[in-house]
Amino acid sequence: MDNLELEFTKMVREHRKTIYTVCYFFSDNPAEVDDLFQEVLVNLWKGYPKFRGESSVKTWLWRVSLNTCCAVSRGEKRKAPTVPLGIESDILSTGNDESSHQIKMLYDRINKLEVFDRAIILLWLESMSYDEIAAIVGLTTSAVTSRLFRIKEQLKSMSNN
Repeated sequence: MDNLELEFTKMVREHRKTIYTVCYFFSDNPAEVDDLFQEVLVNLWKGYPKFRGESSVKTWLWRVSLNTCCAVSRGEKRKAPTVPLGIESDILSTGNDESSHQIKMLYDRINKLEVFDRAIILLWLESMSYDEIAAIVGLTTSAVTSRLFRIKEQLKSMSNN
């Protein structure tokens, strides 16, 4: 393995939970999540040599992950064949307790949102600042503030049916 591959592998290992979290917000079907995860890895690998460090690795990774999942969600064609993953990706699986049930209900509601709104609420749930969210999704901080308020109100008014 050359240095680029070693650096990339290290980055993926350090951030696989983040990548998986993004993928999980676009599907709760384990096979689809694995496909999304793999699609994100392909796009990260393609872009890694061009990453110039103008943003943090975390911001870049989020942006690539979200853009990939949004593109797949919109039905854009796959550009690379897939093979089974060699790592455990389902690190967010929930148990049967009450908090797990509430998390599942929240994810069900979030999955009813438009793709872009899902991305914004996902970043907020990951405790990112409004400035970080704005940098990742390409909006102003004030636009993120307004949009998050609207999204939270929309989630409150939803039922899980």
